[in-house]
Amino acid sequence: MKVYLIQPAYSTDYSQIDRYFEDQLKLMDSCDASADLIVLPEMCDIPCLAPNKEKADEASHKFNARILEASADLARRCHAMVFVSARAPGEKGERNATYAFNRQGEIVGIYYKQHLTPGEVTKVRLDSDYTFEHSEPTVIEMEGLRFGFLTCYDFYFYEAFANMARQNLDVIIGCSHQRSDTHRSLELMSAFLAYNTNAYVVRSSVTMDERSDIGGASLVAAPTGEILLSMKSRVGVETVEIDPHAKYFKPAGFGNPPSAHYEYIEKGRRPWKYRPGGSAIVRHDDIMPYPRTCAHRGFNTVAPENSLPAYGAAVAMGAEEIEFDLWFTKDGEVVSIHDSTLDRVSNGTGKIWEYTLDELRALDFGCKRGEAYAGMKIPTFEEILKKLACHCVMNIHLKTGGDKPEYLGKVVDLIKKYDCEKYVYFMTGDDELLARLQKEYPEIPRCCGGGKRKWEIVDRAIEYGCKKVQLFKPYFNQEMIDKAHANGIICNVFWSDDPTETDQFLDMGIDVILTNDYNRIAQVVAKREKYVTY
Repeated sequence: MKVYLIQPAYSTDYSQIDRYFEDQLKLMDSCDASADLIVLPEMCDIPCLAPNKEKADEASHKFNARILEASADLARRCHAMVFVSARAPGEKGERNATYAFNRQGEIVGIYYKQHLTPGEVTKVRLDSDYTFEHSEPTVIEMEGLRFGFLTCYDFYFYEAFANMARQNLDVIIGCSHQRSDTHRSLELMSAFLAYNTNAYVVRSSVTMDERSDIGGASLVAAPTGEILLSMKSRVGVETVEIDPHAKYFKPAGFGNPPSAHYEYIEKGRRPWKYRPGGSAIVRHDDIMPYPRTCAHRGFNTVAPENSLPAYGAAVAMGAEEIEFDLWFTKDGEVVSIHDSTLDRVSNGTGKIWEYTLDELRALDFGCKRGEAYAGMKIPTFEEILKKLACHCVMNIHLKTGGDKPEYLGKVVDLIKKYDCEKYVYFMTGDDELLARLQKEYPEIPRCCGGGKRKWEIVDRAIEYGCKKVQLFKPYFNQEMIDKAHANGIICNVFWSDDPTETDQFLDMGIDVILTNDYNRIAQVVAKREKYVTY
């Protein structure tokens, strides 16, 4: 099979876009009938850097149909399979797509880029909702070959490679830009991908400057990890012969029969050792839309408050946020309970910080709720994270208690251990604690609570650099909400269990409703149109 790589020039000068598009077409015209497989770079309908959404839309509107028509003509003229990247319509706007043309010039499949850059989401505003849903790797079959896909930013997410390897791919198509990496880096990650998937990697990019060792590097990598061709920063069309059916097998450990590298790896995989992943992972706090429902102390109308059953029930029903309280024990462990005392929710008495964790574990934290929950133990913060990290946003009400504020670092360490910094925020009405959090742990977002100066909550949030305020009814008004929003501050309200009241709060612009009756209030919030704040 003869592979053709097309590597056009690329410019940051948008005024030159017509010339660069025509140059791209000329490169396509230079391909001949010896080609079996032709690959072009990312976003061929926007061949120069677009400074904003308007210019990107303008370019795509002007060139999208032309590049797709030219690609179909190229496939027919050369009797070759052609892969080209351009925009495609999605459910909520345009998408970054790779089109697969067969030798007859017919579109036989489309791949949508799975990892959009932050700029594609916030600046260019491409449709990205599909990237937050579970999906299997895209596989398009032509002529008995299985083609997989990565586009530009996708190449950096090595955790996806193992899932691609399971698809028994023959060729991975990479329509890319990757304009900030060196040739060596691009060759290395492509070789790594080929070796880990036992597939050929055929990557096409753009060159920023023929004298540069940055960007470019359109290449072909073999399953052995060997780079068969790299165009470095050369403008033009280059070719290489491959046998797409050729695979690389090695001993599956010393003295064992040969197998593909990924098959050997699968025998020893321990997924719980990695970063959180899977279909239960939700959007993190910065990009999760509003309005939201926050299950206060979990779904505590069906299970004991501040308990794993209450948190789990809320998350299982789709709660975007859960709220819970943290205290420190006598021996510095972090546990979840609302009150400073044990009497209301357990068969114990006294203050939380008067007990060690083992002593608290000996108490019954379910008996006050009835026989069904008798014998339930107090949950630790780590137990909550083990079950629910990255499955929801966590509104963490810090209650230092007694003389244990020095243990705050343990809370942050646990958040980092379970890789959920983007899924949590600290809530407190204690100005001294807000100041300390701002100084010592600025990377964890803060939410200003009412405290002793409830009517000054927005001013205090501004003073302590808080991302959110948690308004405490009835100590707020429309002016406070408007001022918070004008300063980029999200507004929670504590609390509402009444649907009519919830509607009124949403009309006022409240972003997050804390509730004790999750199911009923979530249905009200769900009727509102979602919006984003990034």
